[in-house]
Amino acid sequence: MIRRATMADEGALLALASRLAHFELPAWRSAGEVIEADGRDMVNAVAGGNPEHEVFLAESGAVPSGCLYVLVATDFFGRRHGHVSVIVTSEAAEGSGVGRALLVHAEEWARRRGLPLLTLNVFAGNARARRFYENGGFTVEMLKYVKSVG
Repeated sequence: MIRRATMADEGALLALASRLAHFELPAWRSAGEVIEADGRDMVNAVAGGNPEHEVFLAESGAVPSGCLYVLVATDFFGRRHGHVSVIVTSEAAEGSGVGRALLVHAEEWARRRGLPLLTLNVFAGNARARRFYENGGFTVEMLKYVKSVG
């Protein structure tokens, strides 16, 4: 079951966010900053109540098995689109179809709003997630290059 998250789900959302750095990060990023930023953004979106920034919780029985943070964004070219800010499953739910169900939920969310595209960002080193998104029909549009200068 996938339902809209509430503030009562804060602990579950933060626990799921802890899984967002289970791969090799670039040297200038720390797992703590990734987890804290994504967790904070999800909780703030739930608290904000903006229908264009929604967080959903997937549950298997009464146990949280994944979450999705999807929002309306405007790209550099002025096109409004849906954007998956966070999608993550619990370790127990890996490979069970929960991630795919959350991705389909994001697509339906964007479609209901008449948004023509669904975007997401993924770290280059997160090969598993990249395969998952490519299998879900996503393609690379733009690459972001970074150089440490400090």
